[in-house]
Amino acid sequence: MDYSSDDDSEISDSEIDEYEGKIYESLMSGDVKANSGESYSCLFCSGKKKKDYTVHNLLQHASGVGAAPNRPAKDKATHRALAKYLKNGLAESLEPQSQLISLEPQPLPNRNEKFVWPWMGVVANVPTEWKDGRQIGESGNRLKEQLSHFCPLKVIPLWTFRGHTGNAIVEFGRDWNGFRNALAFEKYFEVEGYGKNDWKQKRNQGSKLFGWVARDEDHCSPGLVGDHLRKNADLKTITDLENEGTHKNNKLVANLANQVEFKNQYLQELEFRYNETAVSLEKMMVQREKLLQAYNEEIRKMQQLAHKHSQKIIDENQNLRSELESKISELNARSKQLDDLAVKSDHERRDLEQEKQKNASKSNHLKLATVQQQRANEDVLRLVGDQKREKQAALNKILNLEQQLEAKQMLELEIQQLKGKLEVMKHMPGHEDSESMKEINKLSEELQDKMDELDAMESLNQTLVIKESKSSTELQEARMELENGLLDLSGGLAHIGVKRTGELDVEAFSNACRRNLSEEDAEVTAAILCSKWEAEIRNPEWHPFRVIMVGEMEKEIIDADDAKLQELKEEHGEEIYSLVTKALCEINEHGAGTRYPVGELWNFREERKASLKEAVQCVLRQWRSNKRKR
Repeated sequence: MDYSSDDDSEISDSEIDEYEGKIYESLMSGDVKANSGESYSCLFCSGKKKKDYTVHNLLQHASGVGAAPNRPAKDKATHRALAKYLKNGLAESLEPQSQLISLEPQPLPNRNEKFVWPWMGVVANVPTEWKDGRQIGESGNRLKEQLSHFCPLKVIPLWTFRGHTGNAIVEFGRDWNGFRNALAFEKYFEVEGYGKNDWKQKRNQGSKLFGWVARDEDHCSPGLVGDHLRKNADLKTITDLENEGTHKNNKLVANLANQVEFKNQYLQELEFRYNETAVSLEKMMVQREKLLQAYNEEIRKMQQLAHKHSQKIIDENQNLRSELESKISELNARSKQLDDLAVKSDHERRDLEQEKQKNASKSNHLKLATVQQQRANEDVLRLVGDQKREKQAALNKILNLEQQLEAKQMLELEIQQLKGKLEVMKHMPGHEDSESMKEINKLSEELQDKMDELDAMESLNQTLVIKESKSSTELQEARMELENGLLDLSGGLAHIGVKRTGELDVEAFSNACRRNLSEEDAEVTAAILCSKWEAEIRNPEWHPFRVIMVGEMEKEIIDADDAKLQELKEEHGEEIYSLVTKALCEINEHGAGTRYPVGELWNFREERKASLKEAVQCVLRQWRSNKRKR
């Protein structure tokens, strides 16, 4: 390379970048020409004795001078421009030499040469000064900045009780890049004439730094440098490190293979469990379908039975109506015959007249019976209609609850299936790619939607349960108020009232006892019997009932063979026996949990429990009657 400049004036540090750009433009434009021989000389170090460099060495020389802290600003700028030119310009034009710029280490003459590992370098001749009774020198961070071009991890100055020794240890990375940086560090100082041999020969010693890569000689040397190296590092050859790397790689590959095998086994287990869960869910769905079909068939049979029963009642009423009509027709025919015979004789006419009156009376009674029968038929039809509506409402409610339960179960099954599918997707090989992640995210969103829907359904069911409980409480309170109101009604003419079911009737006991005893003895005996048998009825250990089958349902009836009941019947007769068994049946039906009489709305005309509707209608009739009387 040839370079000449008439400008020998120095520049300041703030002008380095500008001057570097100017020199680089001159190199790129060809104002400064470079030869294409095998050796090069530095254009900007003409006073140096060593002028022949290879491209790689020239690049290291230019980079080192450009990064050196103790060089003039002009030298730094020119060498930085040269290094930039070699990297971007000349290195591209000279293809055979371009590969020399690589940071790969030069082949070692002996691969068994021992180096200090982790890779370390030794810096000597660090400038120091005497201050406050001890030697003071550059800090480790400052030296690291000066050597930043070689990417050191740490620079450790060596100190004694007298202060800075002028030596420092440079630590590089443990990998091969750290080794390349260490060799570049050593090459830079050798090219500049400040290598290890120069330091041993005491050449060029001044304020410049000396540096080299630490080897076995430095590791075994006496002094602070050797002590630090022996304490913090070992000696290893390139072959040893390659073998260690190969061993570590083989071990890592084996570990990874074991992990892959374990993951595959775990994935197979997950798939097996998922398949088992899917099969179990499928069986559950089949069983559920069978149960639903059986339930629907049972409901259909119940509806058919109810329809047949209703149709039977209607047919019986129709037959009764037909019989009544035939009777009326016979009576009319008989009256006509009597009218024909009336002309025969007055005596016969009187007899016929009396018979006609009797027949007319019977006809009137039959007509009244027909009217009553028609009303009874209307009541029966109305009752059948009410029962149909109640059954339909109950059936609709059951179907609604079944649909809600089915929807809830379906949601739970879908959530379980989505969880299993999502778990399998997460453990499938290659789930990190974008398509798998999209599928996993989609399944996660769908799972979250299903879980939100299930929570909403649970909230709705809870609200309906609370509402139904509140309605039931209000209905019970209304029933209690209605019972209290019926107790206050005067006159006792209404056929709807409140009866204490399971309570013995003292008056009936007195009437039964009067047939065999005097008035006074009957009252006393009735009181004693009532007290005794009320205690027996309330005794929970006495259960004189037996179970029989009525159709397909179980029913409890009085056990006539019970010893106490047989003794009562033999001693006091059938009437008192009937009163006690009637109370037992009522207490077993309405107060079996406590065995104590309870108040119930009662239809005294039909001797049965009255509905809330009947009680309300009775109260309204009483209210209208009292209103008309006012």
